[in-house]
Amino acid sequence: MVVVALVAAVIVILAVGATLPVEHVASASGVYARPPQEVWDAITGFERFPEWRTGIDRVEPRTFPDGASGWVEDGANGPIPLAIDAQEPLERLELRIASDQLPFGGTWTYELTPEGSGTRLRITEDGRVTNLLFRFMSRFVFGHTATMETYLTDLGAHFGEQTTPRVEGG
Repeated sequence: MVVVALVAAVIVILAVGATLPVEHVASASGVYARPPQEVWDAITGFERFPEWRTGIDRVEPRTFPDGASGWVEDGANGPIPLAIDAQEPLERLELRIASDQLPFGGTWTYELTPEGSGTRLRITEDGRVTNLLFRFMSRFVFGHTATMETYLTDLGAHFGEQTTPRVEGG
């Protein structure tokens, strides 16, 4: 009976996952009492990510086959290759997941805007989740903005600040 219930639950989860859209857009932002240069240095200083980002154990620089530079983050979620698609220093950084082998993909766009005497960092994920189980989990269990919210909170802690991310969509 228990096995039948478990199989039925998995079938329902996969069926629901199949009805969800493959693509999504989600955004979150945080405000930091730091000038844009300090925020920019933190978000582009990938070699220091293991010091302040939750779940990141190691980061290695990488040049991808298409010529894009970037890095590979390795940690709790396994290796995730990130290529820099565009950057306007102190204003905008766009990263792309540089792998077709993961159950997810897409871009993360970081936008810095002055706010008062500090800086607002807005992250927009233009994501794609191909795996049905992962699609269900990302929508109903941990949410599309969970990783962004952790990133923004970790960045605040890195600056010695308590940051409450604001979810703007997703």
